[in-house]
Amino acid sequence: MSVPVIIPTVGESITSGVLSAWHKKDGEQVAVGDLLFVLDTDKVSSEVTALEAGVLSIKVAEGTEVQIGETVAEIDTEAVAAPTTKEEKKVKAETVEAPKPAVPAKAEAPKPAPTIAAPSPKPVPEGRVTRRKLSPLRRKIALQLVSAQQNAAILTTFNEVDMSAVMSLRKEVQEGFQAKYGVKLGFMSFFIKAVVEALKVIPQINAQLEGDELIENHYYDIGVAVGTEKGLMVPVLRDCDKLSLAGLEKYLVEFAGKAREGKIGLADLQGGVFTISNGGVYGSLLSTPILNPPQSGILGMHKIQERPVAIDGKVVIRPMMYLALSYDHRVVDGKEAVTFLIKVKEALENPVRLFLD
Repeated sequence: MSVPVIIPTVGESITSGVLSAWHKKDGEQVAVGDLLFVLDTDKVSSEVTALEAGVLSIKVAEGTEVQIGETVAEIDTEAVAAPTTKEEKKVKAETVEAPKPAVPAKAEAPKPAPTIAAPSPKPVPEGRVTRRKLSPLRRKIALQLVSAQQNAAILTTFNEVDMSAVMSLRKEVQEGFQAKYGVKLGFMSFFIKAVVEALKVIPQINAQLEGDELIENHYYDIGVAVGTEKGLMVPVLRDCDKLSLAGLEKYLVEFAGKAREGKIGLADLQGGVFTISNGGVYGSLLSTPILNPPQSGILGMHKIQERPVAIDGKVVIRPMMYLALSYDHRVVDGKEAVTFLIKVKEALENPVRLFLD
């Protein structure tokens, strides 16, 4: 019996995607739960597994745009895959009975060649350029970024933070922290805590426009921008005000693993009220981050760099980081944005008071 393999529903607003990679070959034996293919949509990548065991017959090639509900393969639950290795063929040959005298065979009409999925489309070189289609995710990112620029009054304000205290604290507690919680204490958890404290002081940044209404959020679900091979994603850490540094670090490790494996789901990306983007991991010294609609604020972290600064009338060398807050000026006034960034700076420069729990 042949069972169809169909493109599953992966979200209410998603109607199509690209079958980006087959993980099984045509004619291969599959078991229940085996990974069959990866579906890329404009929001997430989803892994589709086999619901039945049998022999796979692929109908749609890699790189093909498919619709939700479309049949892309079939599984013959009564068939057994042919041996594929030399060893299997040898074993099969040894178990065959001794050859019998040949007898004239009846003439048979030629059998049609089996249908095999076409090879995945490759980028087409055209002289000195290569042309390839944008993935659904990259198209969605492009549209969203342009939409943010066109539909919000984006303004960016800057400050800098002395990271000496955070770096000293991390060094002091790192060994014990890692032994107790099983994760390293990084910088991002400090920034998330600092952002939550600043949002409590400046609630206007924890708001968003919806038509002619202003929605004020009373929760602290913070998005952390993650660069992946397939594009930028912003998984959301829920209720950050209720989590300790250890809780945040475990959350971040979980999302990092999901990002590497391409398993970040649609639910992981929805509902954030504010975003933090860390361009410093790539060496960025200063940038102006773009809002993640419908949010009204995004904080850009940058590279920590030793610089001369004046403290108490003396020039000293300190590990400094530039901070950038982009905000929607329709919702947030300049005074509020500057105050928010100063609160983040103060929290990071005095982490013991706010972060040790």
